[in-house]
Amino acid sequence: MIASMTGFARREISGPWGTLVCELRSVNHRFLEAGFRLPDDLRSAEGELRQHLAREVRRGKVDCVFTYRRAQASEAGLEVDTQALERLLARLKDLGRSFPAHTVNLIDVLRWPGVLKEDTAGGEELMVATRALFGSTLEDLVAARTREGLRLKEILELRCTSLEDQVRQVRARLPDVQTHLRARLDERLKELTANVDQDRLEQELAVLLQRLDVDEELERLSGHIQEVRRVLKANEPAGRRLDFLMQELNREANTLSSKSQDLDTTRSAVDMKVVIEQMREQVQNAE
Repeated sequence: MIASMTGFARREISGPWGTLVCELRSVNHRFLEAGFRLPDDLRSAEGELRQHLAREVRRGKVDCVFTYRRAQASEAGLEVDTQALERLLARLKDLGRSFPAHTVNLIDVLRWPGVLKEDTAGGEELMVATRALFGSTLEDLVAARTREGLRLKEILELRCTSLEDQVRQVRARLPDVQTHLRARLDERLKELTANVDQDRLEQELAVLLQRLDVDEELERLSGHIQEVRRVLKANEPAGRRLDFLMQELNREANTLSSKSQDLDTTRSAVDMKVVIEQMREQVQNAE
């Protein structure tokens, strides 16, 4: 199923460690390019998150932003390393004998590195929450890209129908175009006074009609349109394949226009190129 490369998802989760917010944005890109903005507490999870993203998304520029607000001290609780505190107090006692006029603030003691223990259990819980939050946000992003892909598919199918109608109109005019060309040549010959070899004339006319014949271009246009429809229905990434088909469709429409000896056919070829360009712009957003 075709998917778009454009999407957005946001989720938030809270726990005893604080509040986490994850935002994912994706836009068009030739390959998968991921950018992560993580707080220091979550930096170690970046590699794992990148791998998870690569399993779910194949193309697009994806920006991931995590916001982390720690819980208040009263909520999270504090744990003191008593051994570190005892060593620090002993050292302060020694220094106090040399500098009796100086006092030490208790808050400054707690701020000394190593006195307050790192909440390792909370850290592990935070990492678990980070993985879960990223996974659910990524699911939302993929779902959003899929919904956008369905709308994109509908637009492309409508464009295919428009192209098929134009191809049928040009094909229906072919006999009249050839008859008109033959009549125009006969009129020009009547204006000439020189004798003309009728057999040679028929040969030259056949060569001219073959050179101006656009039946092959119409067949290839129909074939490419059918392939576009097939790709849209296939359960696989379609962006690069569709981009190639747009190039082929445009090539055939250009050839049709250059061969045309009929004003209506030329107009149809121009209309085809307009529709193909509209499709090409839409295809740039397909994964």
